[in-house]
Amino acid sequence: MKYLIPALPLLIGFALDAVFGDPYSMPHPIRLIGNLIAFLEKKFRKYFQNLRLGGAVLAVIVILCSAGIPAILLRICYHINLILGILAESVICYYMLAALCLHDVSMKVYKAFQNHDTESARKAVSMIVGRDTAVLDDAGIVRATVETVAENTSDGVTAPLFYIAVGGAVGGCFYKAVNTMDSMLGYRNEKYINIGRIPARFDDVLNFIPSRFTAVLMIAVCPVLKLDMKNAYRIWQRDRRKHASPNSAQTESVCAGALHIRLAGNAYYFGELHKKEYIGDDDRPVENEDIRRVNWLMYLTSILMLIIAVIIRILIFGRLL
Repeated sequence: MKYLIPALPLLIGFALDAVFGDPYSMPHPIRLIGNLIAFLEKKFRKYFQNLRLGGAVLAVIVILCSAGIPAILLRICYHINLILGILAESVICYYMLAALCLHDVSMKVYKAFQNHDTESARKAVSMIVGRDTAVLDDAGIVRATVETVAENTSDGVTAPLFYIAVGGAVGGCFYKAVNTMDSMLGYRNEKYINIGRIPARFDDVLNFIPSRFTAVLMIAVCPVLKLDMKNAYRIWQRDRRKHASPNSAQTESVCAGALHIRLAGNAYYFGELHKKEYIGDDDRPVENEDIRRVNWLMYLTSILMLIIAVIIRILIFGRLL
């Protein structure tokens, strides 16, 4: 039984996220990390003539604070009492995962279209995508929602699980700090191209293995959902590099192949057109039901990753007890 102890915070955190989702009414570590990033960005734009250097310093400070503070707190909690340590680490793991949040926000788009309310769907999708949503038609809104759930299956769930597996809750905080920096500063436009360069490269490195592993797991669960596993693999092999990021198209291409739809393509960000290659084949038009399908794909992939993460925790850290 003692061998399960290293995996308990991961299991409890995953269960808490599955039941309660993000606790919006409570102080959230990711929000605090975001506030720190915004504060440092504002200061460093004034004090650094070389914004690439400023971005590198910003990244180091954010990572040290985001991983160092939880590490100290957990060390204190575990020193006081094992159960207190497990509970504290479980709560931190809970904060690092976003499966239910991703599901709930994307399903707001689904429900809005069920009620023939395009503007509510547009408002809902604007909460989870970085692109300009005002120019999207109904199909574009659905496509953006499906892409976001597919991509964030890795960023929001399986990649944090991967880093929690190898580094505990502190590993999850480390990953989410880098991922949040990329979300806020990683745009390739004039404003962010310099200060966001290093944070974006950090994110590319950290997501390299998890994104590809997630794609493989996503392919593996396709038969359970009666999706096309062979086509998912084919499109993944063909289109997984069709993105400016080396990682984002990994899961998007699997999803496009599994559902026999075409994703990506040109998009507007901050009023500027960004030309992108299509991912997948246009075998059929996207439809509202694809939002439900990609959510099931996200959940089953996440559960499979959880099982693997628990095994890693037990094999590596259970023997140390």
